[in-house]
Amino acid sequence: MAAEKGRVCVTGAGGFLGSWLLKVLLSRNYPVHGTVRDPADEKYAHWKTIDKASENLKLFKADLLDYNSLCSAIKGCEGVFHVASPVPSTTVPNPEVELIEPAVKGTLNVLRACDEAKVKRVVIVSSMVAVCMNPSLPKGQVMDENWWSDKEYCRATKNWYCLSKTEAESEAWECAKRSGLDVVTICPSLILGPILHSAVNASSKVLIKLLKGSYPYDAQVTWFYFYLCMLNVIFTYK
Repeated sequence: MAAEKGRVCVTGAGGFLGSWLLKVLLSRNYPVHGTVRDPADEKYAHWKTIDKASENLKLFKADLLDYNSLCSAIKGCEGVFHVASPVPSTTVPNPEVELIEPAVKGTLNVLRACDEAKVKRVVIVSSMVAVCMNPSLPKGQVMDENWWSDKEYCRATKNWYCLSKTEAESEAWECAKRSGLDVVTICPSLILGPILHSAVNASSKVLIKLLKGSYPYDAQVTWFYFYLCMLNVIFTYK
């Protein structure tokens, strides 16, 4: 008899990448906890039809800034995939409150809850913008874990999303050093692919605007450096 697989939690389970990650985990017989803003929302109704969801999926109402709600979702889990993070589709009037605080404090809340629950490993979805936004990056340089985006440059150029991801990942590593948590981060680029839920995600909104000719910038093949299919990102977790 195959060994029973340990329970895992996916934050941001209602999002584009989170939904696909949930589906793949369920297909591999993992019992899964998923965090969403409101489990009763009809936009999550598609989970009722996903294979093995009825017996292996439990959705939790959680907020990144509400530590106790995260504790409830993470309790009893051996692994956690921290996917949730604010992704703006338009300009935000208050980036500190709308982007940076939820990204940084939310990540630290997740790690604190993981530490309390004795989680074995935490996988954090960061972003390539936590690596590449650096004016001192030599042309043609291969970027690896030694490279970081320049926070002051991000702030000066008002690249608030880039700053939020850079701050969140750097704080996560500091937290991991203090706590001893086994933390892994991955830094994907623009992730595209089929959508499982009814709501259109921020990345796909950009693609739709490009196709309709309503995007305010010229489309470039090299925009965002490279593109990724969502399954390439998910199978990196293995």
